[in-house]
Amino acid sequence: MKVQYTRSILAMAFFCALAATTTVAQSADPLPSWNDGKSKQSILSFVSKVTKEGSSEFVPPAERIATFDNDGTLWAEQPLYFQLLFGIDRIKELAPQHPEWKDKEPFKSVLAGDLKAAFAGGINSLVEIVGAGNTNITPDEFDQIVKKWAATATHPKTGRLYTEMVYQPMIEVLAYLRANGFKTYITSGGGADFMRAFAERVYGIPPEQVIGSVGEVKFEIRDGTPMLIRQPILGFFDDNVFKPVAIQRNIGRRPIAAFGNSDGDLQMLQWTCAGSGTRFCLYVRHTDGEREWSYDVTPLGRLEKGLEEAKAHGWTVVDMKNEWKVIYPFEKK
Repeated sequence: MKVQYTRSILAMAFFCALAATTTVAQSADPLPSWNDGKSKQSILSFVSKVTKEGSSEFVPPAERIATFDNDGTLWAEQPLYFQLLFGIDRIKELAPQHPEWKDKEPFKSVLAGDLKAAFAGGINSLVEIVGAGNTNITPDEFDQIVKKWAATATHPKTGRLYTEMVYQPMIEVLAYLRANGFKTYITSGGGADFMRAFAERVYGIPPEQVIGSVGEVKFEIRDGTPMLIRQPILGFFDDNVFKPVAIQRNIGRRPIAAFGNSDGDLQMLQWTCAGSGTRFCLYVRHTDGEREWSYDVTPLGRLEKGLEEAKAHGWTVVDMKNEWKVIYPFEKK
């Protein structure tokens, strides 16, 4: 009798502890770096709708695909895209091995510190800058170069590593979606191989879920060893109208959620929210000139048509200044 009574007490204690743990888990805020407001509530509401079994808006886990732009959406993009800054650093590092760069654009202007002149050639100049010293090597060699740079290079304004300049509120969104059965993908104008060097460690997004611009790669056998060699040719530029094309090619499913910050992401958001069923599109708007930067238009990008579309279709637009408690992870207490 005493043994049964003791077991009953232990069982009751166990179930009380389990109930308390469940209550805490359910009440925990999955987006603690977001102020309570329209954007936060729209994210929570969307996820609740598509994950509620038996609901007419329920979406099976296999179809829960969310795509994210990188530059300006998951991490900062000022004063220049970070991959462009990486390319500039590589040119400076390798300049002694390339005396011809002193008289050849855009390298001449990069070495002289005249970036306006260096960028005058448009996308072709940007491709040359980013590709300098990063072709005619294997993808593995390039991966190690990027990782070494990411471990040491610091942002000119904050002095922080570039991989510390990620947006804490968006890191929370990524984790929240994955906790609710979503697969999260990056689809960015940045180089896929560049982002793959850090995306899993920084964002929790594995290499196979990173879609971006890609250069041509050639299969060769060198000294009896099969290998891939990066070529100095841009194979695919993943921006604007090409983003939904790349998503279809690489994923084979239309996302049900898409996140961006510029007109370069517009077609991805349009295509995502044009699908049937419950959909979610969000723009991150840079409105905080003190903690980050305040802008809609930059020399390399703009958010104009996207705002018009968001207003017309009821998409979520995040006001960084008023809706984010912190911008970067290092701001957390």
